[in-house]
Amino acid sequence: MPHLYPREGEDQSRLPRICDNITSRRVIALNTAERPAKGISHMTPRERFIAALNRQPLTGRVPHFELVFFLTMEAFGKVHPTHRAYFQWDQMEEKERELHRRDMAELYIATAERYEHSAIFIHLNPDRVEEALRIVELIREMSGDRFFLMMHGDATFSIPNGEQMLDFSYRLADEPEKMHAEAEALVRAALARAERLRVPGGLDGFALCADYCLNAGPFLSPGQFSEFVTPYLAKLIEGYRDLGFFTIKHTDGNIMPILDQLVQANPHALHSIDPQAGVDIAEVKRLVGDRVCLIGNVNCGALDTGTDEEVAASTRYALTHGMPGGGYIFSTSNCIYTGMRLARYEAMLEIWRAEGNY
Repeated sequence: MPHLYPREGEDQSRLPRICDNITSRRVIALNTAERPAKGISHMTPRERFIAALNRQPLTGRVPHFELVFFLTMEAFGKVHPTHRAYFQWDQMEEKERELHRRDMAELYIATAERYEHSAIFIHLNPDRVEEALRIVELIREMSGDRFFLMMHGDATFSIPNGEQMLDFSYRLADEPEKMHAEAEALVRAALARAERLRVPGGLDGFALCADYCLNAGPFLSPGQFSEFVTPYLAKLIEGYRDLGFFTIKHTDGNIMPILDQLVQANPHALHSIDPQAGVDIAEVKRLVGDRVCLIGNVNCGALDTGTDEEVAASTRYALTHGMPGGGYIFSTSNCIYTGMRLARYEAMLEIWRAEGNY
């Protein structure tokens, strides 16, 4: 099968484009959360991503991905899957549903190919296990095992929304036993779902995207966090690891007061190392870079409203302090969100291509 992603030193203009040349051959590649790195020159983007998650040494360009690339209309003339309203999904004929699935799969692959993402974060729409299995199957049929595939998989308490915040806070104090029971049930349900998603050659891992922190610090005190979140986060990650999945723990905000607890929960990686909350990737690398892969942390605020010079400086700072010793994946500090200027993201990538090489 012709490969759809540039390897080191190749002329990108000569590579086949996914939208022009989709090969529908199923490639089986068993998932393993401790897969050793093989010869660097023969590694796929997926294998390089896994090597970084396992903090194994790499040569060549540091891996890159984004949790979400929302600017698909501007880049490809297609609506992002999460912006689509499929409230009549069950009313469609199966052949129509399959056309939508294939369109979404092609868009995920085209995004990964154009922007050199080593991983694809699948945002399910509709969010059903059977749809998850089919979209993963389609992406594998179209691109083989070239890309690392992940989905949402968090089951821990996050910062509640404004309508729920007061009630949630009262319940922590007034009904701690019920809150523990709920936390336990959420983890059990997530792991049961993961069991159903465990297919050879399929999904590689989960992004755990419950946000815990504001810019000033965690929503819960470190003591409350150690009671109501950390044990369940650790149990969730252990369960995913036992099933052969990788885990990437995302949270925005100032994680420093709970950094030790996040690392003790044993995820493969931490994302986003939020500079808008004052989190310094150099300090995080010094403290825990020998125990967990770091993913981040180009300042999204600078990308959105800063100057070109600020974007360049943030990009170079992330590369300079994230790359040494490996165990690093390059990304923004959140995602490429709606309203961000595509040209800013592309400028960030130009610096990565030129300077993000071991």
